[in-house]
Amino acid sequence: MTISIGNDHAGPDYKHAIVKYLETNGHTVINHGTDTFDSVDYPDFGHPVAYDVETKKADFGIVICGSGNGIAMTANKHQDIRCALCWTVEIAELARQHNNANIISIPARYTSIQQAIEMVEVFLITEFEGGRHANRVNKIACK
Repeated sequence: MTISIGNDHAGPDYKHAIVKYLETNGHTVINHGTDTFDSVDYPDFGHPVAYDVETKKADFGIVICGSGNGIAMTANKHQDIRCALCWTVEIAELARQHNNANIISIPARYTSIQQAIEMVEVFLITEFEGGRHANRVNKIACK
């Protein structure tokens, strides 16, 4: 799979660990994140990830900021993007199963790097259940 990743200054360590995990497992990574802890604006990194997923340049996206909220809100401005803010493995799994999320948002200040990797792993291997959930997901986008 091809995974697009973006982060602000709260997430360089998380991004590096996640990228290492992804590449070790044979995934291609498109990196839009900053590598420094100098203050930056999360929309500058969230929009490119959403664009990659929206245009099918990437299969899934990962975004990281301090709370996970701002960058998730940014990604969710794009049509057909369903970015889920996740802080446990169970929420990451449900975001895929029930909501067909295509981007995971990780709150760097509220999860450990190990938790983040575990969430990404589950997010990428979990299939959308469809069924009763498909009708709901089809109602999300404003078209």
